[in-house]
Amino acid sequence: MKTWRAAIAALATASLFGTAAAAEKPSELRVGVTTFLSGPASVFGEPARVGAEMMVREINERGGIGGVPVRLIFVDEGAGGEHVVSEFRRLVEQENVDVMFASISSGNCNAVAPLAEDLGVLNFMWDCGTQRIFEEDDYRYVFRTQAHATPEMLATLLYLLKAKPDFQTIAVVNQDYAWGRDSWDIFSTALRALKPDVRVVAELFPRFGAPDYSTEVTRLAALRPDVILSTSWGGDLDTFIRQAAQRGLLQQSTFVLPLAESSLERLGRSLPPGHIIGARGDHYFLHPEFRDDPDFQGFMEAFRAETGAYPIYPVFHMSQAIAALEAAYLRAIEANGGAWPERSQVVDAMAGLTFQGLGRPVTIREDNQGLEAQLIGMTIHVDEFPFAVLDDMVIYDPRDITTPVGMNSIEWLRSLTPDFVDSVRIDRFSHAQ
Repeated sequence: MKTWRAAIAALATASLFGTAAAAEKPSELRVGVTTFLSGPASVFGEPARVGAEMMVREINERGGIGGVPVRLIFVDEGAGGEHVVSEFRRLVEQENVDVMFASISSGNCNAVAPLAEDLGVLNFMWDCGTQRIFEEDDYRYVFRTQAHATPEMLATLLYLLKAKPDFQTIAVVNQDYAWGRDSWDIFSTALRALKPDVRVVAELFPRFGAPDYSTEVTRLAALRPDVILSTSWGGDLDTFIRQAAQRGLLQQSTFVLPLAESSLERLGRSLPPGHIIGARGDHYFLHPEFRDDPDFQGFMEAFRAETGAYPIYPVFHMSQAIAALEAAYLRAIEANGGAWPERSQVVDAMAGLTFQGLGRPVTIREDNQGLEAQLIGMTIHVDEFPFAVLDDMVIYDPRDITTPVGMNSIEWLRSLTPDFVDSVRIDRFSHAQ
């Protein structure tokens, strides 16, 4: 992390002495950011907003990008998809933003990706999980600065197969909308390929925002599956886990929760030890490779001082988008002999770009998809924190678990065989490390 920041700072300094006249530079680099600022998803969107403001403040304090300060303009995804699309267009055509970060919602990403292409504006899909965008279309101006759902679900399954190799039954409780259905499709397809003898005993899809899971909990208590998967998130996941804990379900079955890193602090001790947690990337405030790094630790502490909570994965995803923004512009400036680049030159600079936010480096491959490592762990309780943290952590190499370029995720997963489980490159860590 220090090396990356030193390199960025050196490039920034060098760019100040380029051949372009100061008047050729814009007065500011305008970035439109769509994120949930209202509604239940604001538990993700608001931390991301705060993180973005903190990171951009630090960039501007050291002179901006290539000597140009960055200004963020936020759009509330909570106002609905039509609002996001209209605001995206307005920001590009009327506010003259240089770059867009859109979006958290996969539905919004699907809507704005072709719009970004039509408008010719660089767009970073900074958080959405749908795997379909680059598998179904080709884009010049659209990039994803993190992983998609396939490596996130596959890493979780690989961890489960190693941690609980003898499980025979599984049930799923997912929110009834595109993410809940698609993520289960990915997970179940991979499960049938890698452990075909497992029996699915229940597929439950309560409505999005459901306040009561007593029906689901009662049925699961009667079925007693070895494993209960939920790719739900936010308040829905919190409510489900609390109600399941009250009925003793978390002592009866192993819960597999690929998005629960973002819920650990809110759930407190209601989430007991022994359950599998994902982080949608290698995103964790106690990242085993960076938690003793002074820059990493300094950001964790500063964020907690500002918000009262530790950063969660949307903050890490935002850090990657901002790192990509800075790295792409500095690469384009360098290639342009120190002069401020045209938009097309910045887009060209994204090819094969490697950048680093608050985690391992991410590389953009030839289909514009980012390759992002995945961290999975098992909950434990320690005296230092009043909520569950992670032990027995594994970080998966993204090259092994990301759908190959030009392939459809479901078709690729169907082609896997059980020996794939032992072929994936991993690094192991304990909480004590």
